[in-house]
Amino acid sequence: MANKLSAGKLSGRLAAAKAEDRAALIGYLPAGFPTVDGGIRAIGALVEGGCDVVEVGLPHSDPVLDGAVIQTADDIALRGGVRIKDVLRTVQEVATAHPRVAVLVMTYWNPVDRYGVARFAADLAAAGGAGCILPDLPVEESREWREAADEHGLDTVFVVAPSSKDERLAEVTAAGSGFVYAAAVMGVTGTRSAVGSLAEDLVARTRATTDLPVCVGLGVSTPEQAAEVAAFADGVIVGSAFVKRILEADGDEPAALDAVRALAGELAQGVRRR
Repeated sequence: MANKLSAGKLSGRLAAAKAEDRAALIGYLPAGFPTVDGGIRAIGALVEGGCDVVEVGLPHSDPVLDGAVIQTADDIALRGGVRIKDVLRTVQEVATAHPRVAVLVMTYWNPVDRYGVARFAADLAAAGGAGCILPDLPVEESREWREAADEHGLDTVFVVAPSSKDERLAEVTAAGSGFVYAAAVMGVTGTRSAVGSLAEDLVARTRATTDLPVCVGLGVSTPEQAAEVAAFADGVIVGSAFVKRILEADGDEPAALDAVRALAGELAQGVRRR
């Protein structure tokens, strides 16, 4: 059984939640949405509401794994001119203002490759980042990144899906660190009325291959769903629901911040009442 628990900030935050006999709450928002400064304040509101870990999305022009809500946010960020330097600044601002929270970047591989693998790892670590989630990077092609990440003390989080065979789960979890991102449903990101019955089975199968925490995302949007997932997972990941609250505020930043802070608070209560 692979055991890649590290002494990093990400593992520390997940361990702290476990010590409280609860799942961790992990929140996602893309950088530059609705603006770079506004995005920094919005991610800060997630922390203020109760998120233990935050994922800063690197907007992409072709986010094939993301649903319509996050695609809309990415489009707004890209039309606003967001660049990788803005993503790194977002990480730095959030990590500095909220030192207890682990800050990850979630990104497709192409922007990292174009920026320079070693350079991105060094700059992310310098900004105070705890690691990276790379949903479209095959484990077989990840050696260069993982070596750079290890050199700078960054965790590498890989994604597994209900379609993953047990042998594949073992390969993925052996290569990753920090936690394993378990996609609760087949398909793209987005809020759903039900989390999906495949999630609990996927968590159990993944745990059979690793000692890493297993955190579940894709579809969680309510405190009830958070409590449901927290009953069998080590972490609950929420993204589209936060993005949707900002979009619904229609440019009213105070309202948007209040909305995401309130939702984070409700979800934080949810993971505590599993």
